[in-house]
Amino acid sequence: MHTPDALKYAVIDQLHEIADLLEAQQANSYRVNAFRRAAETLQHSDLDIRQRVEHDGMAGLTSLPGIGSGIGSVIYEIIATGRSSRLENLRGSLQPEQVFQSIPGVGVELARKIHEQLHVDTLESLEIAAHDGRLEQVEGVGPRRASAIRASLQTMLGHKHRWPVPDANNEVPVAMLLDVDDEYRRKAEARQLPTIAPKRFNPDNKAWLPVLHTSRGIWHFTVLFSNTARAHELDRIHDWVVVYFYDDAHHENQHTVVTENHGSLVGRRVVRGRETECRQFYLAAQRELE
Repeated sequence: MHTPDALKYAVIDQLHEIADLLEAQQANSYRVNAFRRAAETLQHSDLDIRQRVEHDGMAGLTSLPGIGSGIGSVIYEIIATGRSSRLENLRGSLQPEQVFQSIPGVGVELARKIHEQLHVDTLESLEIAAHDGRLEQVEGVGPRRASAIRASLQTMLGHKHRWPVPDANNEVPVAMLLDVDDEYRRKAEARQLPTIAPKRFNPDNKAWLPVLHTSRGIWHFTVLFSNTARAHELDRIHDWVVVYFYDDAHHENQHTVVTENHGSLVGRRVVRGRETECRQFYLAAQRELE
């Protein structure tokens, strides 16, 4: 276990690295500076950050100058799990199966099933799936196990003193997700996006994975091709697009957009898990053209 000072400086280093990667990937300068301000706040404080979190939870972080709920959740995850999925995503080193294995009771096989069936990569997006019923549909889970995973995630992510889990009323509309997907694929094809060298499935350490940071109203997006074992296995790397997003209240989630290969939506771009809404979207668009 880290000493108090070692833990604080480990957090500071990761916040600075997040800021540097965001800047290199041409993200919004406000986001870049927000992470740097948070790092400076910790740098100039003499608090025991673990003790603060254990005593006051998330509120102990967000009460500090320059640390809002979004960056607070990043810091909390580092303290609780020893890693930052936000940083690993920006590095291109995120391994969802290993992330999910940090949850008590989730082994290698279940972690793989959760990732492949739900198309989620982070603890935050898994928590939403655990609340909206999708997690219970994964083979080997069921209501009791889903409830245990929900409780573990609440502890790991510090949500006891945090915001409510997003519901359907504040979901990103599928039209917006499809528009972001279109922007990403157009700019990636035109080589207009910065690229990163993912750590997984990239033995030559080649910077090939395009990254897009963009916004729509209150929503802020980070978009990448799916560099997962399943995408490689099915040769869908440049088809499956993972869209990570959060709103101004820092509700976080993610969706995967793919080209449908069967049914009435064959050949269309669809948001996995929201096919019915996509069908309605395309029907409405067709009516406007008639």
